[in-house]
Amino acid sequence: MFRAIVLGAAAGGGFPQWNSAGPGCLRARAGDPAARPRTQTSLAVTADGERWVLLNAAPDLRAQIEATPALHPRPAGGAIRHSPIAAVVLTGAEVDTVAGLLTMRERQAFALYGAPQSLDVLAGNPIFLAVNPEIVPRRPLPLGTPLPLADAAGVPLGLELEAYAVPGKIPLFAEAGRDPGRADTGETIGLRLSTHGRSLHFIPGCAAMTPALAARLDGADALFLDGTLWRDDEMIRAGAGPKTGGRMGHMSIDGPEGVLATCRDLGIRRRILIHLNNTNPVLLADSPERAAVLAASWEVAEDGMEVAP
Repeated sequence: MFRAIVLGAAAGGGFPQWNSAGPGCLRARAGDPAARPRTQTSLAVTADGERWVLLNAAPDLRAQIEATPALHPRPAGGAIRHSPIAAVVLTGAEVDTVAGLLTMRERQAFALYGAPQSLDVLAGNPIFLAVNPEIVPRRPLPLGTPLPLADAAGVPLGLELEAYAVPGKIPLFAEAGRDPGRADTGETIGLRLSTHGRSLHFIPGCAAMTPALAARLDGADALFLDGTLWRDDEMIRAGAGPKTGGRMGHMSIDGPEGVLATCRDLGIRRRILIHLNNTNPVLLADSPERAAVLAASWEVAEDGMEVAP
């Protein structure tokens, strides 16, 4: 049973964002059904319906677990401590991909996978020792090499994972005030999970669609792809910040180099936009931008959405 649940679909800050009075956030706070709230991006994936792998650990993780019955603890054999979460895989080391690990510090065993750069960030910050490495083994991901995922004890989870570098940048807190440029050396990675001949790609952060990445995605059964901004200068126009999407390491949905254009001819069965910034009009079900996305055969991720690749 290859199954994925969207735990959160928004970019950092969520939707509505705590300090935003933008029009979309105002509508979400007012309970407008066309502006459904979303927590920060994370996916839960399983091959058997019993043992789950989290793709990123968002700051909202505790609330996401409570909202997802499949991730609730199930006492057995008299033990009160239990979790069906068997592993966590990181696509980077930004705050909104790793902060949720601190929610998982109650001596619960699970495996933690990440690119060496991401694990180095955790190793360099002693607060993450709260997630005891003696209980939660940290396993570096080789890029471009498939491997079977396993729990903390080494028991296979029935999922094969391949991590690959995508255009991105170092975490914001590591920029030290400088423009980090764009890199594809592992600071940001995409994930391909597969089982029983079906495949799912998860790429919540991507600065550009390269020919190599397009070739990798062609033929996928399901794709969750970076949908942070509708247009590159969206945050500047909205007065929400001084940076373009490209500067933040995110390609846009619209435009000649955007998601819709660069993925148009790829053979992907199910296409889903995720990691949506609070300024993005695609979040609004009644917007022309949402209509354009749907017309191009894309879906917009929502918290609680379930996908069977």
